[in-house]
Amino acid sequence: MRVLFAGGGTGGHVYPALAMAKNILKNGGQVLYVGTNKGLEAKIVPEAGIPFRTIEVEGWQRKISWQALRSVYKAFKGLGQAQKIIRQFKPQLIVGTGGYVCGPVVLAGFFMKIPTVIHEQNALPGLTNKILARIANKVMITFPSSAKYFSNPKKIVLTGLPVREEIFRTSRKEACDFFKLDPEKITILVSGGSRGAKSINTALSEIYPRLLQNPDLQIIHITGEQGYKEVVNKLISQGIDPVKYDNLVLKPYLYEMEYGLKAADLCIGRAGATFIAEITAIGLPAILIPYPFAAENHQEFNARSLAEQNGAMMILDKNLNGNTLFEAIQSILQNPSCLRKMSENIKRAGNPDSMTKIMKVLEKEAKPNGN
Repeated sequence: MRVLFAGGGTGGHVYPALAMAKNILKNGGQVLYVGTNKGLEAKIVPEAGIPFRTIEVEGWQRKISWQALRSVYKAFKGLGQAQKIIRQFKPQLIVGTGGYVCGPVVLAGFFMKIPTVIHEQNALPGLTNKILARIANKVMITFPSSAKYFSNPKKIVLTGLPVREEIFRTSRKEACDFFKLDPEKITILVSGGSRGAKSINTALSEIYPRLLQNPDLQIIHITGEQGYKEVVNKLISQGIDPVKYDNLVLKPYLYEMEYGLKAADLCIGRAGATFIAEITAIGLPAILIPYPFAAENHQEFNARSLAEQNGAMMILDKNLNGNTLFEAIQSILQNPSCLRKMSENIKRAGNPDSMTKIMKVLEKEAKPNGN
């Protein structure tokens, strides 16, 4: 099977496509990934060993401006570039996972009579996928609640979101060994997503003096590239040298996120779809702080869906500070049965066999060879 993937901008669009692409390659297929040279995909995809091509396209700010006119011009230019790439690669199927780069690629596939499938990661679908759903052969969704936002229910397939296989293969001991942590102690993973989260970093920095007093608690804090120095300086100003604490791991970015997830007993982070898919797949309880400026506030919809199932706690970004975060952490960790029940609940919300379901859709929709 020859499949062309398009998706980009954030890890939430890139990682699902990468997971699918790797699975296809493992089973003898061929893949090509199309993105932009500015999105996160330009770094992550080549590093994963996946063939990568770029087109010129940019997002539209949804108001009349010179930027909007430029984005329309680039959309048409990207459409032509996508058609050229499709003619060269000759895919049997095109899969879009979100982001504005999907528009020209999926549209080009439609014009060239190549079957197209889109995957929606969030509870509240993005604008691009809502539009592309009208021409796509199938629409794969992660949350049942997102089905109502698409006009044709016959196209909808509830698959869940594909999770990297490394997460299932990694043991807690291997993960703790990676960080030189004690697997017998409670470990908290803090991550603001691929770009970091200033509000989470700030709130956590305020309560480090209290958290680090607990000898039975370990923290893995992924600050984001831009927030790393600020967090280090804040800790030092409070008399905390991160290097001297065996129970604190501070990193600007973690490519091997499988280790962070499998070492943790509790995680704190944003509510991006990929992060949620991974924590639900392994039953990792969470304190979720939705990114308030996500398109159409979709992260709050994601977080609320898990909070309503008692698998996570949600703190709105506007309510986040050191005290609210500390109270949430304490309310969970001081009650072992609460942590255990949250783990059971969040795992029930997951879809661990999502890759199998996705592959069935792709195989069914792919254009037969020679046609």
